[in-house]
Amino acid sequence: MTDIQLHNTKTRRKELFAPIDDKNVRMYVCGPTVYDRAHIGNARPVLVFDVLFRLLRHVYGADHVTYVRNFTDVDDKINATALARQQAGAQGSLEDLISERTEETIDWYLKDMGALGALEPTHAPRATGYIAPMVAMIEDLIAKGHAYAKDGHALFRVRSYKEYGKLSGRSVDDMIAGARVEVAPFKEDPMDFVLWKPSIEDQPGWDSPWGRGRPGWHIECSAMAHDLLGEAFDIHGGGNDLMFPHHENEIAQSACAGHGFANVWMHNEMLQVEGKKMSKSLGNFFSVRDLLEPHNSWVSGVPGIVIRFVMLSTHYRKPMDWTDLKAREALDTLTKWAQVEEPDAAAPSEEMINALANDLNTKGALDALGILHKEGKISELVSSARLLGLELVNPSFVHDRWMRDLSLQSQNQEKLNEIENLLVLARAEAMKTKDFSVVDRLKGLAKAAGVEIQMTKEGVKVNITSNFEPSKLEAIK
Repeated sequence: MTDIQLHNTKTRRKELFAPIDDKNVRMYVCGPTVYDRAHIGNARPVLVFDVLFRLLRHVYGADHVTYVRNFTDVDDKINATALARQQAGAQGSLEDLISERTEETIDWYLKDMGALGALEPTHAPRATGYIAPMVAMIEDLIAKGHAYAKDGHALFRVRSYKEYGKLSGRSVDDMIAGARVEVAPFKEDPMDFVLWKPSIEDQPGWDSPWGRGRPGWHIECSAMAHDLLGEAFDIHGGGNDLMFPHHENEIAQSACAGHGFANVWMHNEMLQVEGKKMSKSLGNFFSVRDLLEPHNSWVSGVPGIVIRFVMLSTHYRKPMDWTDLKAREALDTLTKWAQVEEPDAAAPSEEMINALANDLNTKGALDALGILHKEGKISELVSSARLLGLELVNPSFVHDRWMRDLSLQSQNQEKLNEIENLLVLARAEAMKTKDFSVVDRLKGLAKAAGVEIQMTKEGVKVNITSNFEPSKLEAIK
């Protein structure tokens, strides 16, 4: 059996993965709060842990791995979105609009992640389906002195858990000094966090010993993980932006409730766009659907397999930079690897499996695929790529690539013909003078614009490449 090494945030080192029960390997990953489309950064943890899910299934067997990824479908952001719709004239009660919004957003999410090749998890629980376990867990924490009720709220006593801050490497006092902590009259300590809060009449709410209300964010994951995976499970994952306070709070309340919780904690780094943090003010904030739909030079949109390839090209514990150039290069590579028909069956490459088993080294796994292609090992290439979630047999992206290039070629054909004529004349002159400096200059400018020049005895041919930038054509004179 393949040995898997994973970096455990909790111990800050790479460790040999040893499941509690190799017949029931269990993983929990924090899912989305369903109030809007998933942005491109939201896709990174989905794809990271989708690859881990695939690897675990390969090593332990598909029937021996349980993967839970939740939907947070009760949250103030959802309420605010529904209220904005109501104020804009949408029909129905606020509760109806909230329900409508969550259903719509969950459907978007599943379709968008599916377009990126992500498998659906074994369980995709909604927080609203687990209110009773949450209430029971809060009652238990209060009974044990780790939580208290006041003014319709239930709050966790952070200082009652001595290990608080161990995951993120911070002390409670340091966190209070360095963070904006909500100070409320119902809190005994500024660091105490909400387990339950009251709901006004139009907001979603459930009856509880503390009055009608709804759960806090952190208790949701603890209760769902415990209910679906048991007292202790193997892996808990998510983006490193969740390490504090969300994961820190999950650990505290679960440990104080007497649950073993997760043995291995894994966190992926954040995503940038063109070297900058995503921001609506910078105009580089976009959803997965924005990429998948036609835009700019992507006539049919960026194929989901291309988005997946780019995401996997950077190790999950390193910051990932999404760029249009990377997407074009990925499309080039995938087009070269694409196969017209299914080859003979073959086991995935051992080199690729070993790369994944080394703390999910997806970059190394893709490099292994490149070597298989170079060596002509097509059966292994296809099966190995499939394990990574990359489908190479008769894929639609080949048509998308052809459509994109055909459209761009057509839009710029007049200028491309002009460049071709310039090169024909320049070469004819150079053959007389033996001075090819003008030809070399034109070829250099063309290459910079993503234009391929083919010069043969029969003549000159000009074609665009995946790096084509129409704005640079005007420099070619």
